[in-house]
Amino acid sequence: MLYSYMNKKNFAFDRVNYILLAVSMVIVVLGFLLMSGAGSTETAYNPDIFSARRIKVAPVVCLLGFVSMIYAVIRKPKN
Repeated sequence: MLYSYMNKKNFAFDRVNYILLAVSMVIVVLGFLLMSGAGSTETAYNPDIFSARRIKVAPVVCLLGFVSMIYAVIRKPKN
């Protein structure tokens, strides 16, 4: 009787949604790792803080991860 309440049609996400969410989270984490690195201190200036990887590539990777996360949430499971 309990199983009749828990059939697959009542779930909002299917397996593909969860896989897409996991891949999206990995992409976002990768973007944040690309942004990380040594910073400047009061005594030493590090010009690497303005590298193309940190300023351009990493934010785009994070944005793509967040957009794909939105897609994974609004994607309708196939019946």
